[in-house]
Amino acid sequence: MDIINPVPDGSAATLAALLDRQAAAAPEAIAFIDRDRPLRYGPLARESAGLAAGLARLGVGAGDRVAVWLPNIPAWFAGFFACARLGAIAVAVNTRFKSGEVADIVQRSGAKILIYWPGFKGIDFNGIIGGVPAEALAAVSGLVLYHENEAALPARVHGVEAHDYHALAATPPMPGDEGGPEAGCVIFTTSGTTRAPKFVLHPQRSILAHAADVAAALALNAQDAVMMPAVPFCGVTGFCQAMAALAAGRPVIGTPAFEPGEAAGQIRRHAVTHTAMLGEMAANLIAAAPPGPRPFPSLRLVGFAAFSPTQLNVVPEAEALGIPLVGLYGSSEVQALFSRQPFHLPALERAQGGGIPMSPQARVRVRDAETGELLPPECSGELEFAGPSRMMEYFNNPEATRAALTEDGYFRSGDLGYLTGDGRFVYQSRMGDALRLAGFLVSPVEIEAFIKEHPAIADAQVVGVEIAGSPRAVAFVIIVDGSEWSEEVLIAHCRARMANYKVPARILAIEEFPVTPSANGNKIQKARLRGMAQAALEAV
Repeated sequence: MDIINPVPDGSAATLAALLDRQAAAAPEAIAFIDRDRPLRYGPLARESAGLAAGLARLGVGAGDRVAVWLPNIPAWFAGFFACARLGAIAVAVNTRFKSGEVADIVQRSGAKILIYWPGFKGIDFNGIIGGVPAEALAAVSGLVLYHENEAALPARVHGVEAHDYHALAATPPMPGDEGGPEAGCVIFTTSGTTRAPKFVLHPQRSILAHAADVAAALALNAQDAVMMPAVPFCGVTGFCQAMAALAAGRPVIGTPAFEPGEAAGQIRRHAVTHTAMLGEMAANLIAAAPPGPRPFPSLRLVGFAAFSPTQLNVVPEAEALGIPLVGLYGSSEVQALFSRQPFHLPALERAQGGGIPMSPQARVRVRDAETGELLPPECSGELEFAGPSRMMEYFNNPEATRAALTEDGYFRSGDLGYLTGDGRFVYQSRMGDALRLAGFLVSPVEIEAFIKEHPAIADAQVVGVEIAGSPRAVAFVIIVDGSEWSEEVLIAHCRARMANYKVPARILAIEEFPVTPSANGNKIQKARLRGMAQAALEAV
């Protein structure tokens, strides 16, 4: 593979300038290998600049939002860089989302364009859009349909004009660059304390700086470095892996969706050196590995995040097979791969979340949530972060932005952790009740709100439990007097309204929720509900 000079100092002022620079330096170097099909930097830059010109013809300009509802294919980043060239903002939408979630994101972001692949995995994406209320699509002036030799594309989808992705990308490339270092470029959704996920907005500056820092810290500028993001580009973990590789001019290996056997084959075929595995994905990869003492000899770093204690069981097995699991930390607000544990630690300690920040400019401190005092090493409190990877703001939510940032610019993470004596930090858990499901942080209030849309439900509470080594949601509901209901009907209702990983494993009826009275009102006893949920599962 051809080598490009990396950009370790983040000297490209804009995202479009970075892509143009890489394409000019070595147009035949491989940017992506998508299902074993190479896409080189020159064609990627032309596709993205053509798409920018096509989107401009559809009325997209600086500050406009474009929802990108695509799996892990090169078109995701072609669209992202196209938006950046226009000074527009890409809104990352999970392909697992269904009508209720898509409606919320598109409407609140004010997206003007929605890019998606109607034929992906045989999912009825057009049907999902049909379930979005008309008022949620009011700002959407066009749909851009990606395709790979599927049937003829419709001219309209549920009344909205549709455009061929490839025809737009074939538009004569946009020559200029309307973006800037401080221009917002991407929105990631995250869960908070209300039903609606918050929109984390990053400027081009923070994306470029963090990509360069990660590339330097992980030695992605090595001549044989190859990155394989195993998680979706729509989340910060997959996005940051790909961006770091692109900043270093190295190849990104992938398929639209993770499949352990295919991932194992790709690692071996393409000599993958870097990847990240969330939750049980590492165990699935090991199960799919070919026999032998060291099935993946090219791997140098496998970023790892365990979301339940039993998921750490894979660490000794990985160590025995020479698979170098390394604990990571990140969030939408400070980006993924914010930090990693050093290799010299024992395996189980090295697999803990946290570590040393990728950026030399990043700072971490721990605050006592009750007293407000900063804590010394080995004392647990709320983790606070500062550095070049920090978000610009919560989009259109100044109140939440003020609450999340300290006066001196640190992000209040809501995570429990502590500093170590050797200059690292260790992540312990969420301080609140947020759930980590299928690698995504989910507010239980969001799931509760969807459940309460059913007419038989008066109220709902959702907690997280571990089922077969994986975190899952369990819901407790209060039934409206006289209503007919069944657990199967309620689960089907949830499955139609939200991504499958959010759907509760069980929905249990209860007369009233256990509460603790206080001066500020009754507080739901989440710990007791978790115990009740675990008991119900064990009784099956």
